[in-house]
Amino acid sequence: MTATDHGSAVRRSLFLHAPIRRRPRAMLERMLAMVDEDTPPDGPDGPVAVLERRLAELLGKPAALFFPTGTMAQQVALRVHADRRGRRAFAAHPQSHLDVWEKQGYNAVHGLWFHRTGDPFELMRTEDLAAIGEPLAAAVWELPQRDLGGLLPEWDELRDQVALVRATGAAAHLDGARLWEAQTYYRRPLDEIAALFDSVYVSLYKSLQGVRGAVLAADTDTVRAARVWRQRLGGGIADAWPLALAALVDLDTLASRMPAYRDHAIAIAKAVNADGAARVHPDPPQTPMFHIHLPAPRRAVERAGAAILAEQGVQLWGRVRSGPDPARCSFEVTVGENALEFTPTEVVSLIRDLLARARAADNP
Repeated sequence: MTATDHGSAVRRSLFLHAPIRRRPRAMLERMLAMVDEDTPPDGPDGPVAVLERRLAELLGKPAALFFPTGTMAQQVALRVHADRRGRRAFAAHPQSHLDVWEKQGYNAVHGLWFHRTGDPFELMRTEDLAAIGEPLAAAVWELPQRDLGGLLPEWDELRDQVALVRATGAAAHLDGARLWEAQTYYRRPLDEIAALFDSVYVSLYKSLQGVRGAVLAADTDTVRAARVWRQRLGGGIADAWPLALAALVDLDTLASRMPAYRDHAIAIAKAVNADGAARVHPDPPQTPMFHIHLPAPRRAVERAGAAILAEQGVQLWGRVRSGPDPARCSFEVTVGENALEFTPTEVVSLIRDLLARARAADNP
């Protein structure tokens, strides 16, 4: 069962981007509340320019630039850093989105190559970066690390890693798609976190729950060069105001809500781990994100989840993740308004129901 399967049947969802929360009419009504009859579609007072200025200020950077996708924004950032330094290599965690989900666009389009740095199932360490035997154009940090259940390096470790990379002449780039979640652990202003990095990407539809799009924030020269590449790649789209406007809806209130999301994530994780039928990692969650690990095969769990959705209207995930052990799998939970509707006790009951169905299906 994927995020789009049986979308009309979803009444409640642990999945942050469930169809029930992305219905066009509800999203449009929220967007309309942000504008009046005199709001222009573009120009310095249009939603795109307003969003760029707001995020540049929030992240403490001189400039920011809208992109239609995060994939384009991050590849462009790395291309600009590489061209400026005359180097073609960059480093990131082995499970970086740039490598896992983008069909090696960094190489096919930009002629860059990737150092997979560290263990795929652990955070990237300072010694991993120090062991790279080639000058880098840039290193990338994903905060939090989604495929590790939202893990984050400790603040001092992160500072040491960035300093090490910068001392070699390389740029430090932040994949901050979920930067608001990371802030709940670091408990530092967004601009203080962003100040460690030469460039910062943020998603407009993950934490901010917009439609699509991204913003890249950096110094003025980097943004100027990124604008050229955005146009070359077809990203300088007209009438992007709906994407920007959707992101502006929650920009002022998201940070204040995030601590409650993290507290609820910790409460759910505690209840699941205490029950013992499944296991949550990290324990406790560092952010409002975690993974629930299940002692059952992926396909059996998917069938069981589809049955629960059909019978109860409850969606438990966006996708189920397989692992090295074929008898186990996991799924991600990101707590937002969606998951606040579920008590920790109810989540435990749902997981027990899920596992009972999965075992019955796997052993008919």
